[in-house]
Amino acid sequence: MSENLARQFLIREDVVFLNHGSFGACPRPVFETYQHWQLELERQPVEFLGRALTENMRLPRTALATELGTTPENIVGLTNATTGLNIVAQSLDLKPGDQILTTDHEYSALEKTWAYVCRRTGAEIVVVNIPLPLETEAQFTDAVVAGMTDRTRVLFLSHITSPTALLFPIERAIAEARKRGIWSVIDGAHTPGHIPLQLDALGADFYAGNCHKWMMAPKGSAFLHARPEVQGLLNPLVISHGWTAQSRDAGAKGAFGNSPFIDEIEVQGTRDPAPWLTIPTALDYRRDNDWVSVQAHCQALAQDTARRLGVLTGLEPLSAPQFCAPQMVAMPLPECNTEQLKIDLIERYNIEMPVFKWQDRCIARLSVQGYNGKAQMDLLISALTDLLGLEADLAVRATQAEGAA
Repeated sequence: MSENLARQFLIREDVVFLNHGSFGACPRPVFETYQHWQLELERQPVEFLGRALTENMRLPRTALATELGTTPENIVGLTNATTGLNIVAQSLDLKPGDQILTTDHEYSALEKTWAYVCRRTGAEIVVVNIPLPLETEAQFTDAVVAGMTDRTRVLFLSHITSPTALLFPIERAIAEARKRGIWSVIDGAHTPGHIPLQLDALGADFYAGNCHKWMMAPKGSAFLHARPEVQGLLNPLVISHGWTAQSRDAGAKGAFGNSPFIDEIEVQGTRDPAPWLTIPTALDYRRDNDWVSVQAHCQALAQDTARRLGVLTGLEPLSAPQFCAPQMVAMPLPECNTEQLKIDLIERYNIEMPVFKWQDRCIARLSVQGYNGKAQMDLLISALTDLLGLEADLAVRATQAEGAA
């Protein structure tokens, strides 16, 4: 499977690319559609960006809404999830003493976003520690709900975490926030195309996701979803032709015939919309290649690789399997120089994979996509065994176990 699919991607053959989770990778058919739209733009820029753009932007929005269990009116196209979350964070009416509740597993760029908002508004961030290993839904929900107070105004959670590759069971926490009048803001950067997603049923007030990661659209394709009841709270980061001074009430029309939510955020000056316009092709590619089966194969490969490494290191995983992202796993490592290890992996083995220190843990985050295969996993295990001296560690543990017996 992996060999045939690998030929459909543009990844360099001399690189063992185990870092799909950072920026994704685009299949050739999707990339060709991307180039087609760019060429159409250059052939007649005024027609493309002036008269045709509004209608062209609707088509991906409709396809994406169907895929993600919502309506086109609740989704707006953006360049990345960070932009969408900044729109939300900088729009909400926060005051001194208000609290933003979050966890200790969030993406560093968004930690900075909320720190900026707090500096500007006087609000404060409250961080709850999620117990590890995460083994039950109640562990997560109880920790989050325990952090809620009468001052909590925002609940900010990752759906799939970036540093720890955990799939958080966020449903009950979102429902509890709604009951308490707390805005729920979800970072879904790793979620679209990675797990089934039904946005309306999930019930979050705001949800931002990337299409350039696991959905495999080009870089620069993302969305912000907002429930109709809260769309009027949002302001664009850039005021341009899409802004309107008219009412934002339900049924109001924006400057280009959509809702103000869509027109004000999407129409913010000249940009290349080609990545967004490829979303229907990316969805077709997944269906044409039975991506459900591909993902199941990738998940099995990722979990088996993490298990093999765990045997060598003797370190327990960060979660039970059901709370690990299907195609991405954060594998604990023994204490090491993570920066040097990352350099050694690329320079000595041509393995591209993030290795970093998170809190007091050393972690190698493995992503497995359809272009990866077992031979690459074998190489990774061999490389880590060599670079970390794991065979010696295993021998020591075996000797200790025999002595204890």
